Amino acid sequence: MRFKTACGVPGQRVACRVMSTALFSHPACLDHITPDGHPERAARLQAVLRALDAPAFAGLERREAPPAPEAELLRCHPQSYVDTIRAAIPETGSRALDADTHVSPGSFTAALAGLGQVLGALDAVIAGETGYAFAATRPPGHHAETARPMGFCLFGYVAIAAKRALDHHGLSRVAVVDFDVHHGNGTQDLLWNEARVLFASSQQMPLWPGTGAMSERGAHDNVINMPLPPGADGARFRAMWEEHALPRLADFAPELVLVSAGFDAHINDPLAQLALEEEDFVWITQKLCDLADSHAGGRLVSVLEGGYDLDALAASVAAHVTVLMERGA
Repeated sequence: MRFKTACGVPGQRVACRVMSTALFSHPACLDHITPDGHPERAARLQAVLRALDAPAFAGLERREAPPAPEAELLRCHPQSYVDTIRAAIPETGSRALDADTHVSPGSFTAALAGLGQVLGALDAVIAGETGYAFAATRPPGHHAETARPMGFCLFGYVAIAAKRALDHHGLSRVAVVDFDVHHGNGTQDLLWNEARVLFASSQQMPLWPGTGAMSERGAHDNVINMPLPPGADGARFRAMWEEHALPRLADFAPELVLVSAGFDAHINDPLAQLALEEEDFVWITQKLCDLADSHAGGRLVSVLEGGYDLDALAASVAAHVTVLMERGA
């Protein structure tokens, strides 16, 4: 057990009780069923959870938060959109919301369960009940825009968590960091006008969804986009973060770090063409832990996003969570 001072609150030195690194997940996230052959499938979460069941993760605290109340969705999405998604849920089979995004009978419940894990992790970290936290959820969330499902995503979990941290917990500055290979267009849309959030994202370009240019900077210069060309390797990825994002994030001095942890920039991922390996995810995780430790009292919540080669996803998550456990010990 350890204690940290400050908790990211300027001018205060408050003992924050930190017990362990926690894994948040919920079985209902497996009930979001996609069509055969779809890359975002239940097997992804199963592969992640199997990897985290290895003996090396015996010290990882396992938690299951209740599904989020629908009211939490309204922090970022209008009621009309929530109603539209609920009404689209089929009684049987699968329904396509667009070319990529499908829903099944369990999808709405799975989405609320996923959001519940993210918010449960947020609340536990802010309360000092745990150090770092990783939420293993699906469907993913960072492509869902204000009133539009996209890219396998229904609701913007990380953006909702940022708004809860600000408006419910009273924080003043939240950093949202996204290293998924696809640009977090939904998170950017949901937080574009939020001056209290600094959003930093690296992504392959050109690549779907086509957003994420450096010129997209947010209404308050609160967005940092770092496009990487196809074939970019770990050295290029690290240099981009070192030059464009990490210094600004440090200057911003966030009171909380939220991470959209997508692992589809891995060299073996079938949906993109970056060339990252597990050691690169270790590096960015260490840098984000440094940021959280220096400015946020060690408060960091990581949320699973993409990653579609099962072996690469499992190995990358294991590497990511290993750092969180080592730094949270």
